[in-house]
Amino acid sequence: MAKVIPFKAVRPTRDKVSLIAARSYDSYTPAQVESRLRDNPFSFLHIVNPGYKYQQEISGEQRYTLVRNRYQEFKEEEIFIQDEKPSYYIYKIVNRDGLEFNGIVAATSAADYENDVIKKHEDTLEYKEVIFEKYLNTVGFNAEPVLLTYPDSPDLEAIIEKIMKTRAEFEFTTTYRDTHYLWNVDDEKIVIEIEALFAKMETLYIADGHHRSASSYLLATHLKEENKEHTGEEPYNYFMSYLIPESDLKIYEFNRLVKDLNGLSKQEFLIQLDGVFRIENRGQEYYKPSKKHHFSMYLDGEFYSLYLRKGTYTISNALDALDTQILYKTILRPMLGIEDVRNDIRIGYSHGKNDLAYVKTAVDSGEYKVGFGLLSITVDEMKQIADEGLKMPPKSTYIEPKLRSGVTIYEF
Repeated sequence: MAKVIPFKAVRPTRDKVSLIAARSYDSYTPAQVESRLRDNPFSFLHIVNPGYKYQQEISGEQRYTLVRNRYQEFKEEEIFIQDEKPSYYIYKIVNRDGLEFNGIVAATSAADYENDVIKKHEDTLEYKEVIFEKYLNTVGFNAEPVLLTYPDSPDLEAIIEKIMKTRAEFEFTTTYRDTHYLWNVDDEKIVIEIEALFAKMETLYIADGHHRSASSYLLATHLKEENKEHTGEEPYNYFMSYLIPESDLKIYEFNRLVKDLNGLSKQEFLIQLDGVFRIENRGQEYYKPSKKHHFSMYLDGEFYSLYLRKGTYTISNALDALDTQILYKTILRPMLGIEDVRNDIRIGYSHGKNDLAYVKTAVDSGEYKVGFGLLSITVDEMKQIADEGLKMPPKSTYIEPKLRSGVTIYEF
């Protein structure tokens, strides 16, 4: 049973939340970071990039210490204030495409992560887990929730809908044209009801944030070992998550781009493809696959449809049935020589929101030789992979909603 509890969030004051909220640091270009740090003294980027104050790059443990210092300064100046009562936070996002996401920010259990109540579908890199655990241990807070999804619950939906009819504590629109709303839920009766509904759920699934959740679990394990009076209820036993129903989750595909044909000529490559796929030249027609095991390919100024030939590929589990895995096992590795899709510099990725025009432009420019378009993975496929204890290839999903840092902060 899932343990999802309220917590006392540290939050910006209402007048500054729109200035503080920031996307993930890695999503900004260097010019965008510079602009926000220069023009907005309240941006959360000042906390995660403390070296700006000294006009120099600072890394490692020194940076972590300065992050903690900047955060404490924001609290001392009462830009951030901690809630007095443990609360759930109803969070609604309406993105610029008109998609709406309604969920709950709460604290989720590291023990549930260990016991597979919180299930994973993606591999993590150990060195990243260790680095982020050191970061968390030094700064003492988490400002970006892990995105979890749960089976649709009419009872939970009714509570959320009722609360969202009242005035939101926060309402702001970002320069990215997404509108965010937050309601603080500290009524004891409602809090008990929400906790009980989550407790009935046997499984939660990580949609986005595998490294954050893994690092939080690693931190909980180490602090537990160091604490002789450990009870299991300390804040470090939990990590902040944004939980949304499965029907709200939006999954886009990640298309693949490859820099060369691994020494093959165009004709040699097409002949090899013909052994595994039924190929049709679509010319200038933008072809996007509409069925599983169908792929689009852009090569030498033309689009192709690739249909997997029956009998040429064996499916023995949920991973084998995944289109990203099929592409890897039939084309990327055997024909194009890409063994490590995570680290090979010859492969690039473009999420489906960029559409196939991005793939075409990247190939036409000469940066890449060939591009492949895929159909997006479904929630059921993602769950099945997790249920079977398997892991998707990297860059298999681009998932929305994308959250902002600094709106709710979890201290431990």
